[in-house]
Amino acid sequence: MNTKLIMTQQQQQQTRVIPLTCSGHTRPVVDLQFSTMTSEGKYYLISACKDGNPMLREGQTGDWIGTFLGHKGAVWSARLSKEAHRAVTGSADFTAKVWDTFTGQELHSFAHQHIVRAVNFSPDGTKVATGGQEKKLRIFDLYRPDAEPIEIDDHSGTIKAVVWHPNQNTIMSGGEDGIIRVRDLRVMRETATLQAGGAVSSMTLSNDGGLLCWTADNKACFWSLEYGLAPSEDTIMMHTMPRRVSSIALHKSGDKFVVGSDSDPWVRIYDALSAKELEVHKGHHGSIHAVSYSPDGEVYATGSEDGTIRLWQSDPTKSYGLWQKVKEAE
Repeated sequence: MNTKLIMTQQQQQQTRVIPLTCSGHTRPVVDLQFSTMTSEGKYYLISACKDGNPMLREGQTGDWIGTFLGHKGAVWSARLSKEAHRAVTGSADFTAKVWDTFTGQELHSFAHQHIVRAVNFSPDGTKVATGGQEKKLRIFDLYRPDAEPIEIDDHSGTIKAVVWHPNQNTIMSGGEDGIIRVRDLRVMRETATLQAGGAVSSMTLSNDGGLLCWTADNKACFWSLEYGLAPSEDTIMMHTMPRRVSSIALHKSGDKFVVGSDSDPWVRIYDALSAKELEVHKGHHGSIHAVSYSPDGEVYATGSEDGTIRLWQSDPTKSYGLWQKVKEAE
């Protein structure tokens, strides 16, 4: 008997990644986001779904906390504020809504003229940016919710993602026109544009705010913001992937990233520098629309066409949350 083969099989079984399944949604999960680590040392997960009912969960375990009720159409985007006290959602009912995450109460509802595909909070939580099929970027002041929003109309396609830079004053947006636009809100002008490599399907910041990450057609891309907000060949890295990618999240170490694909039910993790495939995991029964890493890097979440969210352990050899290793008898 081949002892080496037996040992290899045992090692594979010991390190097999078994995901936690978070049920509750009844239609495809199209967006999700882990919060940052709060001052209480906790983090949370919010999800957007075509069933119109965004949900809030405990980040470590995926346990359901509550559902935000009020939208009358599919919810395409959901984000949490820095301390996870507020949530914002964008919907096919032509509204973006801001919620109190403690009570589930709707605080504000901002009307639009078409489907809202992207929402995000400013770093200090005082403003909300939205974008969607109107091709307009809007910025709402939560201190003056009845005031007219700032409107910027320079995209030629649906806006799929909006990201605030940690400096508070810069906002970036991307969408179907294949251009990422960078704007300085202090002077209300565009300061840079970036050819995204195709229609932008998702865009997010790394945990430390130093990298802008996005997906465009079959490309997984990274832009280092540490040397300023003027893109150059030296600060941008684009990986051509073997299939179309719909979402991306970078591990806190910066060494690896996870992607989802609208044409693939497998979860795939790649080396950040070489784009070498490091891990492949099966668990979903439909394509993967959304991915996100927890702020401590121990967990990543995937949202799928199958209507479920799955939580995966980054290092299956460790005990973490509900993943507890059985100690062998001495």
